[in-house]
Amino acid sequence: MPYWFKVSVVGVLILVTAGLGVVNPVLIRVVFDSALFPPSGVPDLNLLWIIVGVMAAITVATGGLGIVQTFYTNQVGQRVMRDLRDRLYEHLQTLSISFFTDTRTGEIQSRVANDVGGVQNVVSSTVSNVLSNSVIFISTLVAMFILSWELTVVSMFTVPIFALISKFVGARRRAAAARTQKSAAEVSAITQETLSISGMMLSKLFGQQQREIQRFHDENEQLADLTLQQQMTGRAFFTIVQVFFSLTPVIIYLIAGYLLSGSAASGLTAGTIIAFTTLQSRLFFPIGSLLQVSVELQGSLALFERIFGYLDIEPEIVDAENAITLAPEQVSGKVTLQDVRLQYGLSAEERLDASINGVPANGAGRLALDGVSLEIAPGQLAAFVGPSGAGKTTISYLIPRLYDVTEGAVSIDDVDVRDIRLASLARLIGYVSQESYLFHATLRENLMYGDPDATEEQMIAAAKAAFIHDRILEFPDGYDTIVGERGYRLSGGERQRLSIARVILHDPRILILDEATSALDTASERYVQRALEPLMKERTTIAIAHRLSTIMSADVIFAVDEGRIAQHGTHEELLAMGGLYANLYDEQFDGGRVECRCEDGIVLVNGRVVAQIEGVAVPA
Repeated sequence: MPYWFKVSVVGVLILVTAGLGVVNPVLIRVVFDSALFPPSGVPDLNLLWIIVGVMAAITVATGGLGIVQTFYTNQVGQRVMRDLRDRLYEHLQTLSISFFTDTRTGEIQSRVANDVGGVQNVVSSTVSNVLSNSVIFISTLVAMFILSWELTVVSMFTVPIFALISKFVGARRRAAAARTQKSAAEVSAITQETLSISGMMLSKLFGQQQREIQRFHDENEQLADLTLQQQMTGRAFFTIVQVFFSLTPVIIYLIAGYLLSGSAASGLTAGTIIAFTTLQSRLFFPIGSLLQVSVELQGSLALFERIFGYLDIEPEIVDAENAITLAPEQVSGKVTLQDVRLQYGLSAEERLDASINGVPANGAGRLALDGVSLEIAPGQLAAFVGPSGAGKTTISYLIPRLYDVTEGAVSIDDVDVRDIRLASLARLIGYVSQESYLFHATLRENLMYGDPDATEEQMIAAAKAAFIHDRILEFPDGYDTIVGERGYRLSGGERQRLSIARVILHDPRILILDEATSALDTASERYVQRALEPLMKERTTIAIAHRLSTIMSADVIFAVDEGRIAQHGTHEELLAMGGLYANLYDEQFDGGRVECRCEDGIVLVNGRVVAQIEGVAVPA
């Protein structure tokens, strides 16, 4: 246990303060029976001064020790909360891409923030409260029993009944807490989706602001109702408990009157009765607190179930026991897929629900790839084409192990990627997607994400290679310019060139281009293609494309259909074969009729940029 010393200090302080807390009520008996009203009838002021001084010193000492105890208790609690958040975030980082494709970002954020924050009080104070109240309860009960066992029995007869009722109330609080946190997660998800720049633009473009406002209002109202229900659960019970505890001293006075008037009044004095009721008041606080803690703990269990529901999800993709590290300079870049099959299983949310409910997470999903075999030689440009959903991007995900194959093997330089350390594998591969993601940070920070150890000169060289350096210098703050959320201060072409510069700085041996230019206009596409040229040199490049004009010069083209490699070969070979590739070509180039023209040195085929001839201008 990392905090054993501080926990031990808290335990000692609890024992000391609880022990001191019993002394003053016991001294009250001495004050009344020996100092104020002694058998002689004359108050003993010297004894009174001594006892009062001792009682004052105990009060001050108890207060000081309480401050120290509170500090250590909260310090340990906050450290535990920090460790829990760290562990949850670290664990989420190990989960596969499938988890994040199946789970909304707002839901994940709610687990990390709301659920962990919801157990803060339990983690910070529950253990110390239970220990402190238990010590107070036991020590006070012993003192009361010594003063009068008859009155003690009367005071305690309803406590077991209250304990049973609190168990029932706690179960209801637990169910209410689960519903409340689920609603809170929904509010968080709606907020994240609709208040992001993408969500906001979508709602404005379609005029759906009122719809989103109403959706948020409805969920927020439900959250308020559930929170009220959770807070009110058990309030009537605790009110009854408090009322009974308030009435108990009155009952004690009544019973004491009968005992004093009868023969059973042996040893019962006014000082004893006052000391007993004082101890009784001290006893009822820990009892009420323990009952309250038991109810709150039941409610917090619902939050712990949600937190540990994530922690219990086993990472699907981990380093093998004997995984190796491949140095980039030793890797040629050969990529092989051998009889690969990939079957998607249950969604992350379904697996999570199964984990929480203790149900085996079995079940098979659709077959995404079926018997894919191919080989890409070092330094080749290999292209994958085919209809949407055919499996092109899925194949590219297997190489960096964003997914693991169900059957078969994916290899780099004849080494199964499952036998390569994930960190080493990430170092070998660079990925440029259609929609490049940028952090809400400076241009410099986004670039250096490719290699945090790179020098300023290396970063600038990468930016120049991607044809983005001059544009960066046009900003008032240069490389220290904040790009905005997801890079929305930049154009699509600028974002793409910045992501390419980031990959250049990463310096991978294998480059994957997933529709890297399909969302760009002609001018931006030209810049991006120029930026890609130095990145593709002397690297194995895998390009996924819908527009065939971008991959006609590829060394090998794989036509993918329904999770299989339908054809492969060069552009000319595939056209000669007929079939899928030829059909795609006919669809895109109007039945094989190709319109070529050159504008300001830019060669266009059916309106698409295919090449640039510097310094040449040919009329259309």
